[in-house]
Amino acid sequence: MSPRFEEIDWRPTPMGDISLRRRRDPSTGQEVYEVKLGDEFLMSSLFTAGEVGLARLGLAALPDGGAGTGGGAGLDVAVGGLGLGYTARAVLEDPRVRSLVVVDALPDVIRWHEEKLVPLGEALVSDRRCRLVQGDFFALAAGAEGLDPQRPGRRLHAILLDVDHSPRHVLHPSHAPFYEETGLRALSGHLHPGGVFALWSNDPPDEDFTAVLARVFATAEAHVVRFDNPYQPGAAANTVYVAGKAAGA
Repeated sequence: MSPRFEEIDWRPTPMGDISLRRRRDPSTGQEVYEVKLGDEFLMSSLFTAGEVGLARLGLAALPDGGAGTGGGAGLDVAVGGLGLGYTARAVLEDPRVRSLVVVDALPDVIRWHEEKLVPLGEALVSDRRCRLVQGDFFALAAGAEGLDPQRPGRRLHAILLDVDHSPRHVLHPSHAPFYEETGLRALSGHLHPGGVFALWSNDPPDEDFTAVLARVFATAEAHVVRFDNPYQPGAAANTVYVAGKAAGA
């Protein structure tokens, strides 16, 4: 049996100290993996419904096989934010997916997966469709070359983002311009016509941000993903925004 608590890894980063922890839940005996940045919890393996919902809701908005979104057999997807890997795994569970690029700013997070320090590491690194890329998602999204350094200018069928707590609660001030109209327009340029951008948020639906999405994309809606939280009464919830690019754009 694993110890009650273990800090598996700790590293300083430009955004603060990041740590990977494993603990045993006293009520269930379940092993729980957690990622902290400074004093803030970024992710827990206890609560993954929002991360999985991000992938499923984003990909559900695409036509089968990417028809009308750049052609070809299969979907090419990018995920911003690796974390514990639950969004990436949910993407790869969709049989339509041909390729997945996962961009994370922190090399140590990628290393956790490559060294199998987290439960989903082996599944992700062994899937030939999946490639983990160290880079600044926000800088790449703003640039002309896009999110895949190996294929500059590549367009994607779906871009899914789970980095900040919400558009208004960012981990670093440099991320904030992305959530404005100019930043989202730059991102949309990396999508095929008819492609989809989806975003995870820990806050309730934000009407003002949905309106910004609607000015950039042909469609924009906010989905509430509810899940049980044993540490609080009632259901907890995340928000997943899904925005679709016009088919002729």
